[in-house]
Amino acid sequence: MTGICLESPNPRRSRPLPRSFVLLLACLLPLSAPAADRYRLDPVHTRVLFAVEHAGFSQALGTVSGSEGVLEFDPDDWSGARLEVVVPVARLDLGNDKWNQATLARNLLDGQRYPQARFVSTRIEPVDARNARVHGLLTLRGVTREVVLDVHLNAVARHPLPPFRRTAGFSATASVQRSDFGIDAWQSVIGNRVELRIEAEAVRDDDAKAPEATDPAPAAADDTHAAAEAATRLSPQPESRP
Repeated sequence: MTGICLESPNPRRSRPLPRSFVLLLACLLPLSAPAADRYRLDPVHTRVLFAVEHAGFSQALGTVSGSEGVLEFDPDDWSGARLEVVVPVARLDLGNDKWNQATLARNLLDGQRYPQARFVSTRIEPVDARNARVHGLLTLRGVTREVVLDVHLNAVARHPLPPFRRTAGFSATASVQRSDFGIDAWQSVIGNRVELRIEAEAVRDDDAKAPEATDPAPAAADDTHAAAEAATRLSPQPESRP
């Protein structure tokens, strides 16, 4: 039998390793390969910031907090990473209750029927040791489109505060067209391009589970009029002239 040989005191002869030892070595080798750790997204320290043009005057800024999800990640091998996140769109905050109401109205985000957005990664494109492009499917307002996140790894380390769990921190950016998701109302006031910035922390948790999807709620009475009224109240009134 041909096998791995050990050097013998007699240089002219070699002694093969026992077959049982070779089989044992073959079984143990895969165990030495690094495996991706499982992380649970920290909803307290994860936030989505969005920016969209407001009538050409400024970029309206809003945030969504409370995202939940699961990350499988090995910092030495980004290609095997996997991410699944649920974003509670109904919790968005533009800094004003009426703006929030208008944005979540049925003719825009329709937050009553679609209170969540979901992102599931499909492919990871490593750039270097700390950066990657994360390709995935974003479902928003019942429509699914491919989105690419430019992700930067900030740190993977033991958290300095109790319970001292291993934590991974990321910053990410992306850009989407709201019309791609059927959100096309108020085109003269609201820009089509929406810029996203995401700050996320994930805590190592071998028992972490992907968040469950929420089915769309039954359609409510049309609230387009309420949205229009709310938006009108937020717009500056014409100047009175003598």
